[in-house]
Amino acid sequence: MYVERASRLAGAVVWTNAPSGGGAGLVLPDGCMDLLWNDGGLSVAGPDTRAHVTEDAPGPWAGLRFYPGTAPTYLGVPAHELRDRRVELAELWPAAVVRRFTARVNAAADPASGLEEVALERAADAGRPDPLLRRVVAALDAGRPVAATADELGLGARQLHRRSLAAFGYGPKTLARVLRLQRALVLARTGVPYAETAARTGYADQAHLARDVRELAGLPLGELLGGGR
Repeated sequence: MYVERASRLAGAVVWTNAPSGGGAGLVLPDGCMDLLWNDGGLSVAGPDTRAHVTEDAPGPWAGLRFYPGTAPTYLGVPAHELRDRRVELAELWPAAVVRRFTARVNAAADPASGLEEVALERAADAGRPDPLLRRVVAALDAGRPVAATADELGLGARQLHRRSLAAFGYGPKTLARVLRLQRALVLARTGVPYAETAARTGYADQAHLARDVRELAGLPLGELLGGGR
């Protein structure tokens, strides 16, 4: 069973997942990166450009999902280096630091809360992410064109692309597609007809929505909505 709550780290989400059955799962692109705990170890999920199929790993899992564009500040690595990857935290941080943080999470009564404490400590040392990045996310999530977003923020197209690679793991056009997909899924899951969902979330038509879902999620929309989270 999957459960989430807002974190004390601004914009982040703390979640737990205890799979009830065997088999693989599907994690959809969402513009975020996650700090993960599973089987006593810590790892990082980089930003996805396509659905990530989880292996039949034993649960439970706990994670802290960073707000889009913020994880590189806390993790100390550009997002594009982790694009479509899952890596052990020890590949990113000094071994002694990872051992100390891992021990703290494992000793916590709740691994998810332990992860949150680690992230809060790291954030206090790392400083605040660039607030301009939140404005990029807000504009693209509102359906603003990439070129208009760059102009409104006083950035050139190349500068926006370069900063997006470091912050989000991919360019602003990909981020806009990912955010649009998530908006569409929210509507479709509430029963809004697919054609109306497409129109309300910025797709040219229902066929455009169907193509994007298949490319980003790897499944037809109907199958995706009937297949769980």
